[in-house]
Amino acid sequence: MTLDDKTLVAQATAGDQESFRQLVEIHSRDIFRLAYRLTGRREDADDVVQEAFLRAYRSLDRFDSRSRFGTWLHRITVNCAMDHLRRVQREASRREPAENEPILAKQISFEPGPDRLASSGQIEMQVERALDNLSPIERAAFVLRHFEQLPITDIGHRLGSRTSATKHAVFRAVRKLRQELGPWMETRDVTAT
Repeated sequence: MTLDDKTLVAQATAGDQESFRQLVEIHSRDIFRLAYRLTGRREDADDVVQEAFLRAYRSLDRFDSRSRFGTWLHRITVNCAMDHLRRVQREASRREPAENEPILAKQISFEPGPDRLASSGQIEMQVERALDNLSPIERAAFVLRHFEQLPITDIGHRLGSRTSATKHAVFRAVRKLRQELGPWMETRDVTAT
C-alpha cells in the first residue's frame, strides 16, 4: 500500500524516519533530474539532491500542508542548485579554467554512428559552456521553462520572484544563449554543406 505525500509528511513530522525515507524514494528521481539540468554535472546534482533533502528534513515542521510536497521540494532544490552554482562561479572566478574541464555527458538511448557522436558531443560542449555563462537565476529560469516546461508563474513561485522578473530572466537567458551559440551554429552550417 502506497501512502500519499500528506500522510507521509505528517508521519515524518511526528518523527517517523521511515516515512521520510519513503518521501525520498518517491521524489528522488524527479529531484535529481531537476538538479542535473540546473547544474549540468552528475556530481554537482548529487550534492544538490543531498542538500535539498537535508534542508527539507530540517524544515519539515514548516511545510504548509495546503501545498503539494513535490512543489515545495522543487523550490528547495532550485534554491540549493542556485546556491551551488553561485559558489561554483565564485570559485571559478578565483582560478584559471582548465583546458579540458569535464563536460556534461548525456546518455543516449540509441546507437548513433561515430560522426553523429562527435557532432553531438561538440554541440553538447558548446551548450554546456553557454549555460555555464548564465547567472544562476537565468540558468534556473531557463531550465525550469525549457526543460521542465513550467509556466512562468510557477517558475516565479519557485524562484521567489515576481512574474515580470521571471519573464526577464528567461528572456535574458535565451538572448545570451542565442548570442553565444549563434556564431558557432553558423560555422557548423557552413562546414556541414
